[in-house]
Amino acid sequence: MKGWNRRLTAAVSAAAVAGGVLGALPVTAADQDLVILQSEAEALTVTTGAQVATKVYNDEYPGYSGDGFVWAQGSGGVKIDVDLKEGAMYEVKTRCLSYLGDRLQDLAVDGEKTAEINIAKTDTWTEVSFGYFFIPAGKHTIEVGSTGSWGYILYDTVTFGYAKMPEMKIDPVPCDPKANAETRSLMKFLTDNYGKQVISGQQEIYGSGHDGNYEYEFDYLKDTTGKLPAVRGFDFMNYNPLYGWDDNTTERVIEWCKERNGIATASWHLNVPVDFANYTLGDAVDWQKCSYKNYQASNSTFNTANILKEDSKERQYFDAAVKMLAEQLQRVQEAGVPIIFRPLHEAQGNYGRYGDGTAWFWWGDRGPEVFKELWKLLYSELTDTYGLHNLIWELNLYEMDNSIEWYPGAEYVDMIAYDKYEGSPTRWGTDPATSVFLKLVGYSGDTKMVALSECDRIPDIEKITSEGAWWSYICPWYDEYITGESNNPKDLLKAFYNSDQVLTLDEMPKDLYKASVPQTTKPAETTKLAATTASVVTTAEQAATTAAIAVTLRGDVTCDNSVDVADAVLLARLLVADSEAKVTEQGYANADMNENGQPDSGDIARILMKIAKMI
Repeated sequence: MKGWNRRLTAAVSAAAVAGGVLGALPVTAADQDLVILQSEAEALTVTTGAQVATKVYNDEYPGYSGDGFVWAQGSGGVKIDVDLKEGAMYEVKTRCLSYLGDRLQDLAVDGEKTAEINIAKTDTWTEVSFGYFFIPAGKHTIEVGSTGSWGYILYDTVTFGYAKMPEMKIDPVPCDPKANAETRSLMKFLTDNYGKQVISGQQEIYGSGHDGNYEYEFDYLKDTTGKLPAVRGFDFMNYNPLYGWDDNTTERVIEWCKERNGIATASWHLNVPVDFANYTLGDAVDWQKCSYKNYQASNSTFNTANILKEDSKERQYFDAAVKMLAEQLQRVQEAGVPIIFRPLHEAQGNYGRYGDGTAWFWWGDRGPEVFKELWKLLYSELTDTYGLHNLIWELNLYEMDNSIEWYPGAEYVDMIAYDKYEGSPTRWGTDPATSVFLKLVGYSGDTKMVALSECDRIPDIEKITSEGAWWSYICPWYDEYITGESNNPKDLLKAFYNSDQVLTLDEMPKDLYKASVPQTTKPAETTKLAATTASVVTTAEQAATTAAIAVTLRGDVTCDNSVDVADAVLLARLLVADSEAKVTEQGYANADMNENGQPDSGDIARILMKIAKMI
């Protein structure tokens, strides 16, 4: 996009933004040029339900600036009037104190609710963000506060300015240190393109649907738009020890990449026998007696946690399934084809979102800790045991407060993906879900690409461009999800596929899998060492040994098995070289919240966000 200025033109839909979406991107003094207005709250217009005060009844809250603060009681707050020269991404922050308990506070633009955040109870004045949101050029009124009875908060200052957008400059080095030349070449193409254009994609049907016509969706797109997607989604589910059959997925992957110069992405809907307790390893089982659903929904006796036990029947079944998968992936590798591999997808599912609190699939039904170990096991089996180095590892995550708990670590992940469907939980329409995009960017501290690996409705490309929601690729699901007019009207598809901001199959570079990219080595694997509180080492020693220390609780700098303000304070003292700041090797490792190899100021921000339950 000519004249692209990410600070001024990127935007988030006002109806969808969530607070603190970029918690992993540190704000420094250099960001002061983003500020448009910074004011004492009492100097602004105080809205109904709030008043200027210096104490609450007889209680004093020292530490405020200016002549006092705005005390929002049952409702109310402050408002500001702005005259903006350009439509852009903006952020509102406030220095406040929630004295009564965790309180929900709103932000409204021109009377329309734009964001709602939870401000945790604190004993000190704390700066919080209402997140990033778009405001068009012109005159607007911005209100900060609460409606109804959710007030009881003190506002000291309010800051309004441009949002700090991610740079989206991703290291092209795959997480697999032995990634082959074709995989490194594809990774470089993806990272070079990331943040500039969206790559079009489409999932093919599986299981011989459409009477075996796997081109159904692709013919529809060609007839409708005149174009074909660059990314094609596959599924290796039919290669399994139960009812499996060869549906020629492997041949289609190779043909798509070698003959048509496309990009392949693949998931793996692995089924397990429902009656696993009475299952004999090696037996065939009818697909109707199998399931990839969680045990709560399927009543399966398969225990995912037992896969982590080497002598368990579950582990033997998993090993047999991985072997069958690996045989196909080895054929793909021998053909010189890399795959964006998205196994164990959507693991979190409903976990923590809806009433039942369960995952959708069996690989997530024992919670995040088991899932992460399962992911690492699969990574190790495919790369080390079977010598597969043609995979770009893509992990599904969600935007929930606890979603980061499902992240197995930067050394096992190349990309983060999101699956967006209407009503799950938001009805996005053609909105690009920029708030979710930015939150997922923040999970890795802007070090991993983020893709829209599944969706029903394709986002409007003009909104993607103006809001800066540069999903690496967008891959709608098959059948009515792409062909139904209620999901994707033909005019929407035509605009998307014929946009200069969208890459299609005919625009793939001829050297897609031949670019020269140097081989690199992976950082040393971490090994778990016992935490010690008796021996305190220097910062230099800590830096030298952190790679050998496994994190016990990220953010726990004091090593007291909790994360609180004391951890942020101790880290701040360490970073300013306070000689009295005593931090153990374990505490130093725990302090690296953004997983960039060493603690820094951004880790302080993430510790505070964790305390505030914003991540």
